[in-house]
Amino acid sequence: MSKVFIVHKKHVQAGLFIALAVVVGAVFLSWYDSKQAATVSGTISQPRIFKLVTGEYEDIGPDGKKIEAYRWDPGTIIVNKGEEVELQITGINGSTHPFVIEGLGIRGEVTKGKTTIVRFKADKTGTYPILCLTHTDMRHGGPMVGYIYVQ
Repeated sequence: MSKVFIVHKKHVQAGLFIALAVVVGAVFLSWYDSKQAATVSGTISQPRIFKLVTGEYEDIGPDGKKIEAYRWDPGTIIVNKGEEVELQITGINGSTHPFVIEGLGIRGEVTKGKTTIVRFKADKTGTYPILCLTHTDMRHGGPMVGYIYVQ
């Protein structure tokens, strides 16, 4: 005795719907897993870039004498321990600003109209002052100091 199977249109549609759902699900899972893998195991290959400028503020004091103050702008940079950091420091005001970054062993000089690039890895937590060696105190338009805070 032979058996006869009758395939109705609704059976074909249901089968196609299930096959489509399986394909869409597989594609989504494949895409989701690749995104998760990149997020978890990815490494930053480029340094984190900070753009700084030299700034000058002038005024007339109560005695009628010109007073001026220089600063790094922004005055504080916050980075994470282990980050590769690049400072792009552009000279806007003042002819030259030789500087040191205490605790990091970095020395450099910023001149008006040019950009000095400093790269380092933030290996240790702490606060590291950026000190201009020209503007060290009030008599010299300072202190011109900024801070790198490594958390």
